[in-house]
Amino acid sequence: YTEALLSAVPIPDPDIVQKRIRLEGEMPSVMDPPTGCRFSTRCPRYLGNLCDEQEPPNQDAGDGHIIKCHIPIGELAQVEPIFNKKEAAE
Repeated sequence: YTEALLSAVPIPDPDIVQKRIRLEGEMPSVMDPPTGCRFSTRCPRYLGNLCDEQEPPNQDAGDGHIIKCHIPIGELAQVEPIFNKKEAAE
């Protein structure tokens, strides 16, 4: 979910290629949030019943940051980056 939010930020650098992630699904209710993960209705990495039924655990992301996700932080670190430098023309 955070990847999608970061991909929406415009980068004013012509040498950066930016991958856009479009969120699908319904916005979760603020007044009546879903059980399990609050982002399960829109997360591109949705894991089915696990996300629907269990609140994700806190994971230390370093530098005092905590994330809540059922996917182990090591696997999250292996996803394709949102921002990449353009390849040099040959």
